[in-house]
Amino acid sequence: MEAAKEHGTIVKQENPVISIKGLYKSFGDLDVLKGVDLDIYKGENVAVLGRSGSGKSVLIKIIAGLLKPDKGTVNVFDKQIDLLNGKDLNALRLRIGFSFQNSALYDSMNVRQNLEFPLTMNTKNLSRKDIDKAVEEVLDAVGLKDKINQMPSDLSGGQKKRIGIARTLILKPEIMLYDEPTSGLDPITSTEINELINEVQQQYNTSSIIITHDLTCAKVTANRVAMLIEGTFLSVGSFNEVFKSEDERIKAFFNYNFIQ
Repeated sequence: MEAAKEHGTIVKQENPVISIKGLYKSFGDLDVLKGVDLDIYKGENVAVLGRSGSGKSVLIKIIAGLLKPDKGTVNVFDKQIDLLNGKDLNALRLRIGFSFQNSALYDSMNVRQNLEFPLTMNTKNLSRKDIDKAVEEVLDAVGLKDKINQMPSDLSGGQKKRIGIARTLILKPEIMLYDEPTSGLDPITSTEINELINEVQQQYNTSSIIITHDLTCAKVTANRVAMLIEGTFLSVGSFNEVFKSEDERIKAFFNYNFIQ
């Protein structure tokens, strides 16, 4: 089984690294996810598209074990997330990189300290040389080696996004979860972040879920697109397959992005 890649090579699929089956989640009377099914394979980028409030961020919070589902299962590396104890869940999270929408950098730390923090907290007995090497490698990967001593307040929005991704990469995750990676960025910076997502996939062989309402981001980064509408995946496939649909809800989403 294979997935067509809009922005490059074909990704061969084996057993899924993330498997979501019959997922439901409500908050009071608000039904957010209503029976979601999706598999993510090794080395694959999948963009989850939907309007604000459609449940995209809820989905990745469940995958990361930050929320529990009301019904259904989420398996990551063949482990059911909501059944793991605290120790096993923390161990699994070390294999998952979470790129937050707001970058989530510590304002009181410079770039070097922001990158060192997760490494020293989660990896024992590292020498100063090992730490410096790891920091330099991820800064090189995101193209910001010259920003190593700057404070987050001195960085642009795009640079903060890059440093946030670098901080995630320093633990060498196998899965990346991107939450609205291009939100609030100008078109040129958005293009740079999209290119970085592709570079991370190629260099680190990550499997990624990219939560976005930005169709350009989805088109250039995703092997497959999953269209989340009214709590379910209305269509899953390549970008072109999904947006060939005559469903008025999908057409309206496309028109909102590319016409208005």
